[in-house]
Parts: sequence; structure tokens; C-alpha cells
Amino acid sequence: MMAMNIERFVSEGKGNGLRALREIKAGEVIHSCEPYAFCIAKDFLKTACHSCLKRDESLSRCSQCKTARYCSVQCQKQAWPDHKRECKCLKRLQPRIPTDSVRLLTRIIFKLLGQSESDQEDLYSIAEHQSHLADMSEEKKEGLGHLCTTLQLYLGEENHDLSQLPPGLDPVSLLARVTCNCFSISDGELQDVGVGLYPSMSLLNHDCQPNCVMIFEGKRLTLRAVRLIRPCEELTISYTDILVTSKERRSHLQEQYHFLCQCTRCTTEDKDCDMLAGEKTAWTSLRDAIPHMEQLQSEQRWEELLKESQALLHRYADVVPDRNIYVLRLLDLAMDACISLGDYETALEYGHRALEPYKLYYSDPHPSRAVELLRVGKLQHYLSRLEEAQGSFTQAYDIMKVTHGTDHALTNEVRRKLSECQAELGQV
Repeated sequence: MMAMNIERFVSEGKGNGLRALREIKAGEVIHSCEPYAFCIAKDFLKTACHSCLKRDESLSRCSQCKTARYCSVQCQKQAWPDHKRECKCLKRLQPRIPTDSVRLLTRIIFKLLGQSESDQEDLYSIAEHQSHLADMSEEKKEGLGHLCTTLQLYLGEENHDLSQLPPGLDPVSLLARVTCNCFSISDGELQDVGVGLYPSMSLLNHDCQPNCVMIFEGKRLTLRAVRLIRPCEELTISYTDILVTSKERRSHLQEQYHFLCQCTRCTTEDKDCDMLAGEKTAWTSLRDAIPHMEQLQSEQRWEELLKESQALLHRYADVVPDRNIYVLRLLDLAMDACISLGDYETALEYGHRALEPYKLYYSDPHPSRAVELLRVGKLQHYLSRLEEAQGSFTQAYDIMKVTHGTDHALTNEVRRKLSECQAELGQV
């Protein structure tokens, strides 16, 4: 059941929203729930358990579809009710795997066909979700049409069941609703390992400086306050990456969610000058190079990634500062490459350079800054820079107490690392 500390209301200029019924303190859990439906992201199909999302390189495959993977017999049994009909669909399309949105929609369709009225979410049913079809460009509608064709191939003989869906919930309308209302399910290091629909949480509206944050443990979503929230104050989350300019954020939000962001950060173009600091011709070259670098990262071509990112960072070091968002992205990519290649000294150099820009853009308490501090702290600890590591872990823990809570697996990891540092410092 939905906790009685929040309620649905009509937010001026935004439509439906959620607001607090009482004062909520920073770090307090506002709501926690399992998804109505979810699926593993395509990039993690082989490395994440399709039930609990635990990451493992040696998962057991479903003997039928050979696609779903599980970390234990128990997880496989728990997943079977949702996987049973999906299994036939996956088997039918082998070796092709449909997009995340098609696989998620298929699970939603099977759930809708099997649910009773009593299964409805407390505050917001799928039928009430906005599809925004009328606001979509012809190109986007055409894209939905192509996805529906894939859906029909994927469903095969199950297609005849679509006529039994609730009124108004045809495949195109459902796809549009899913596109606008699903959430990426991230792991402890904020990598998107899955996608899920959490109907009541879709009521949360966006702000580029939100008062709440969503944290996942497995597929379970927990909504926490990151600052004091007054009674009747609207609850907000961020729909988009804050490490882009106001113009890009607004463009993305308009394209994906069909609204123009009017938050203070966008209307004042806050931090845009810092984000694009340095010579424009130089940072434009960096911006244009990043998609290629990210491709190298996704293909785990670490030596090439490190060589090319280092060359760019060196070439423009005197004309573009570290706080420029494209330099910051390159620092993160170079750090990943160094860690993967075992060059921890250089990885720490890049991580250390990224900390100040992270502090500038991710105002505390923010999960992204906590994760960056944890990564830097691990490197410092490994390299026996114990006092520095203790400082990084302490900062990460202070943030995670609010954003993740003291019982989250990642907070526990930081606490363990901090204890190790303190014990080792006591021996020095």
C-alpha cells in the first residue's frame, strides 16, 4: 500500500503530481515499491540475474529460451510466473532480441491480461498514464509503428489476446505510455541494468533541482527526500542528466516527456557558463569526439580509449578547464580505461581531477557525487593513501546516509571501507 504521507493532486501547469501530507525530513523514506513489470536492459542480458538483477559472469540460462539468466534456482522459480509466456516469445525470435521497450511492453500486456481489479496500483493506474500521442512528431509516431510491428512478431500466436486488453490500451497507446513513464533501474554504480514501470511513481514531476531521489536495490525502488519537505509541497525528481546545459536538458525533456522545463536552474541558465568554459572551438572538438569514445568504452577497447582520451585531454589542457562538461566526461572515460588496464595511479589522477567539477554540478546530497567519491576512495585505499581514502569514504558515507539510507548495500560497502581505513591507520 502507498504510504499515507503523500497524496495525488493536480499540480499547476504540470497536470497530476504527488505532494507531501506532512513534513518530511532529509533522508526519510517516502515510498518503496516493486515494479508492476520490468525487464533487463539489452546490454546486461548475459550478466544480470533476470529476477534479482544481481551481476554475475556465470549465470544459469533458461533451458528453453536460452536468453533469461538466473543466479540461483530460487530466483528462477520466482521469475517463472513473469517469464512463462515471455519464454515462448524469446524462443520464437532467436537469435534476435527485441528492444527493451518491446520486451517490457510484452510483460505489461501479459500482466494486464492476467490481472484482476484488485491488482490496481493505489494512486495511478496504467490506463491513466498519459500517452502524449497527440504531441508526438510524425517521425516518433512512425518509430512507435515499427516497434509495434516487432511486438506482433514477438508475440506470434499470442497476438489474438490483444483484443482482450482494457479499452483504450491498444499496443501503440501502451508503447507511448511506457516510453513516457518507465524508469531506468540502476545498480549501485548508477549503471542502467534494467527498465521498469512503477505506476504510482510516474506521478512524480520533474525538477532539475529536485527534493527527492530514486534509489534502487535490485528492482525495488525507494523514494527518499534529499532535503526538508514542507506539508503540501510537491515532490519532484530529475528526469534527465544534470551534466548537460539548460538548452540540452529542455530539448531532451520536450522530446521525451513533452513539456518545457520552467525550473529555476533552466530559466536562469544556472551553471551553463561553467559547463561550456574554455575555447569554444576546442570544447566543440571534444564534444564531437565523445560518441566515438563511448563506443570504445562499450566495446571494452580500453587501450584505444585511454590513448585517444589522453591525447585529447593533453591537446586542450591549456584552453579548456576540467569543469567543462566535455572534459569531465573524458576524465571519467579515461579513469574507467585506467582501472580496466590496472593503471590505478593514473586512474586516481583523473578521478581526483573530476571531484571538484562533480561538487560544482551535483549539489549535496547527490548519489552521483557519492559514487564518484567511493570510486576515488577505493583507488586511494588500494594505493595505501589511507588518510585521503578515509576522507573520501567519509564524504561518500555522509551523502549516502541521506540518498541511500544506512541499510543499503552500497552504504554498507562504504561503511566497511571506512572501518578498514580506520583500522589500518590505527596500526600505522
